Amino acid sequence: MTRPARTKEERDAEKRAVPAEMEAAAIDEFGPPSVLTLHTVPVPRPGLREVLIAVHAAGVGVWDARIRDGTWAEDDVRFPLILGADGAGVIVEMGARVRRLHLGDRVWAYEYGNPKGGFYAEYVAVDMDHVGLLPSRLTMLQGGAAAVTGLTALQGIVDHLEVQRGQTVMIFGASGAVGTLAVQFAALYRGARVLAIGSGSDAEILLYKLGADIVIDGRRRDALDRIEEEAPDGLDAILALAGSPVLDASVDLVKSGGRVAYPNGVEPEPRRRARVRMIAYDASATPTAFARLARAVEATELTVPIAATFSLAQASKAHARLERGHVLGRIVLKIR
Repeated sequence: MTRPARTKEERDAEKRAVPAEMEAAAIDEFGPPSVLTLHTVPVPRPGLREVLIAVHAAGVGVWDARIRDGTWAEDDVRFPLILGADGAGVIVEMGARVRRLHLGDRVWAYEYGNPKGGFYAEYVAVDMDHVGLLPSRLTMLQGGAAAVTGLTALQGIVDHLEVQRGQTVMIFGASGAVGTLAVQFAALYRGARVLAIGSGSDAEILLYKLGADIVIDGRRRDALDRIEEEAPDGLDAILALAGSPVLDASVDLVKSGGRVAYPNGVEPEPRRRARVRMIAYDASATPTAFARLARAVEATELTVPIAATFSLAQASKAHARLERGHVLGRIVLKIR
């Protein structure tokens, strides 16, 4: 894709020397949101195949919270641990073997479990293959909100569900960070009829704006009846982004040979049925995946709903907001 013109702020940031130290939101122990505090740590140095990104915005995800509280703790974790799996910024240093990318590029990136630290920081060193050029129509804040969620949504709709024009697709958990993007990719990019399952009148308004054909409140006692009424011939596919008895029962409405896809970590997982293909997956971050995501962003004129914005020093408040639930879109840390 064509490299967009950089703003004056981004050009100035490129010219500034990279400091030896930086601020980062990190944890020294597992626990509640309050364990996430501001630290001063060394700026990571990029390896031969890595780029150093001056982070402008970082996405806040439920997986971050599960790492923070120890639910998804790794055996070899080292403190202080900088959280954050994705974000957007400007490349300020590159390893000697980096190709395809250049100093000053506006990029978004996704790297889970980065040993050099996550995106809740002023700088992050990332493998070049986990970085893509940020589409010109997206701001840094939108890019920070949509890197891993965009990859997860697009790969779920296109690769795993293989959604086709005219099919009826249900997106369960549609008002969240992945769901709001998946609704657009299914409806506007693939031409499907979308049944979006959310909760609350504010979610309903948002999901209709994003292109959903039908919005159903999954908390209502008659939710399953409503789904059956709106899909009398059955569902072609389900993208499951939250666990629920309504979701599990809805799998019985999927046509024989249909598909149900869900990102790893959705709990409880829907029960498997012999006549339906069940697919658990993780988002894949490659140059090809980011290039395809960029094309989908442009084709759909993607809207990236941002539920709330916090500063790096407010990372604990961002996690507290995440844990209160009913987040429409994604929470983002604005770092620059």
